[in-house]
Amino acid sequence: LLLKAQQYGLFNTRTLFDGFENPAQKTFVLDSSRKFASNFLLPYLGLNAANKGNNDLIRRAINEGTYNAGNLPLRTGAINTVHENVNIYLLTFRIFQSYKWQKELGFSWQLRSDGHVDYTNETLAILDSYKRFDNNPYDDVFNNDGYAQSYHQFSMTYRENYNKKLAFGVKLSLLSGITYNKLNISDSYLHQDFANDLISVRVKGIYRSTFQEADELSARNLVPTFRNPGMTLSFGTSYNAKNGVFMMANIKDLGFIKWRKKAYTNKINTQVFIENLSQKSANQVANEIADIAIDDADTSSFYSATNAKVDFMISKAFTLSAPDFTYTPSLIVSKNLFYKGGEAAFVSKFKYKDLSLSAIPAYNFNNLFFMGLQGMYQTPNFEVFLGSDNLFKTVSQANGAIKGDATVGTGYNGASSYMGLGF
Repeated sequence: LLLKAQQYGLFNTRTLFDGFENPAQKTFVLDSSRKFASNFLLPYLGLNAANKGNNDLIRRAINEGTYNAGNLPLRTGAINTVHENVNIYLLTFRIFQSYKWQKELGFSWQLRSDGHVDYTNETLAILDSYKRFDNNPYDDVFNNDGYAQSYHQFSMTYRENYNKKLAFGVKLSLLSGITYNKLNISDSYLHQDFANDLISVRVKGIYRSTFQEADELSARNLVPTFRNPGMTLSFGTSYNAKNGVFMMANIKDLGFIKWRKKAYTNKINTQVFIENLSQKSANQVANEIADIAIDDADTSSFYSATNAKVDFMISKAFTLSAPDFTYTPSLIVSKNLFYKGGEAAFVSKFKYKDLSLSAIPAYNFNNLFFMGLQGMYQTPNFEVFLGSDNLFKTVSQANGAIKGDATVGTGYNGASSYMGLGF
């Protein structure tokens, strides 16, 4: 996995997002905030996507709309990764309940999606043309592994102070699954026989999905029906030391979704011969290979885990030249529990009165570095923010797409953006 788009710059900001993502966090200011807080159906948007591997090929496909895998090296054993993450708060509502223990009760509705795929060069090549392959056998050329999952999340959060230093919080969520796909190929083989005008393909693995063809999906799938129900639990704690050090720890989104019996499961262990190659287009051959995953699929229910994670934060605020000018450095470490991935981020927040600017360098455990930037205006009764976890890649990706120029940008492809407001 690549970046998980947790918007680390919003940690310990006491925004509505902070309170719903980090259950022990306060969002109200005593004697200043009003009793109720909400985004009033003005969505918080958090979007992130990245691809590592075959960077020029993917960049050309995005920026210029052309796909040509003719120069893609084969037999290298290279594994590429594509990742996406979406977190949209459609509605938030939070109530300040108690002055003494600073109790807060919140309700939210989120739309979430996350996924990653590890794929081979040969997978991209076969989508372009089977003619890229010579007549020597290819072993493990389609050993791809990945998933994509989307769902609605309806949550109730509660937090309170145990004493002046220690606080606890919990977030309980009901889920309504939208779509799910998972493919894991453990063994594969391809041999092109020019003499007999055929390709032999052997595949072993498992494929699960809530749909087989794209035309099965429609806008109705976005309506929460709870036909694919699930639940998650998040809980956390925070501690304010006498010396001003702030610490926070969370376990987030620990749960599952049960996908109904109409979902497809295919345990693949087959060998297929694609004959009469000279009479078929490259696209027809690619489709016949792809159909191996969905042929003979059975309908049955199954469970999938949500992308739970554990994270830890430590920070301290320092007053600079003026009383209203502060600098707050924060170290955050986050690790996924069931899926690959994790990050360490260092947030440097400079705040003057109601305005703040944060620089957020982050290290991904897949040996990638990111630079984020966030701006915020925040009062006790209003907040608005805009940021990116991956600023430079976002700018170059947008610039190349606008110009339609694949030469703009270097390295892996990625983009990240988030924004939101609350009253």
